[in-house]
Amino acid sequence: MSKNRSVTMLRYHETGSDSVSDQLALEEPLEIRVDGHPVSVVMRTPGDDEELAAGFLISEGIIDRPGAFRKIEVLPDENRVLVFLEDDLEIDFTRLTRHLFTGSSCGLCGKATLDAIFTHSSPVERPIEISAEILCAAPPLLRSSQDRFDQTGGLHAAGLFSKTGQMLVSREDIGRHNAVDKIIGHAYLHQIDLTKTFLLVSGRVSFEIMQKALAARISVVAAISAPSSLAVEFARESGQTLIAFLRPPTFNCYTGSL
Repeated sequence: MSKNRSVTMLRYHETGSDSVSDQLALEEPLEIRVDGHPVSVVMRTPGDDEELAAGFLISEGIIDRPGAFRKIEVLPDENRVLVFLEDDLEIDFTRLTRHLFTGSSCGLCGKATLDAIFTHSSPVERPIEISAEILCAAPPLLRSSQDRFDQTGGLHAAGLFSKTGQMLVSREDIGRHNAVDKIIGHAYLHQIDLTKTFLLVSGRVSFEIMQKALAARISVVAAISAPSSLAVEFARESGQTLIAFLRPPTFNCYTGSL
């Protein structure tokens, strides 16, 4: 399946207009079902749907331990992913705080109530230590992996890095929260210890990004762009380190320290 869509458009300029072809990032729905229960429809960029479903369930607080997934089946022609959990796992579906539909632009837009946006993940005891040099080396590595952004200009990216600065995985998606969910899902499915990693996002960092990171036990989050006020407040209360405006050689550390 192509992950871009080619369209014809009119490009206007000083001497008139030309009909040209352009590449657009795909945006399509994905229904997530858990043991036969429909739990959400997310708008996403197709690809890595297995990781997206796993990460979504982890960051929503439905799954909180490794080895919970017995099977994940992706049905690309139906835009559906079927998740099957281990038989001994009891799920409280009332903890799923989203409405059935969640848009790509903002994960919080699907939350049922304002109170429901706060999960019950415990604060981190101590964020991992990362040097300024390693931190500043991360943005170019993430940018070099953004092939589909180069083609469309319409995708967010998230990257997971080791304490030594190795980029373990990167994902792109039309929704910034989806890109993070794909990272989290990949880590769980490949048994990566997230407590020893840091997360970098290509745009701004919102409350929900910090919340997802905490649910996955990621203690350090960095962003190329700005943080929101609630993201900073949440990071301070959760014991996470939050770095934004990471534009080497400078950056701002809003909570925690290096």
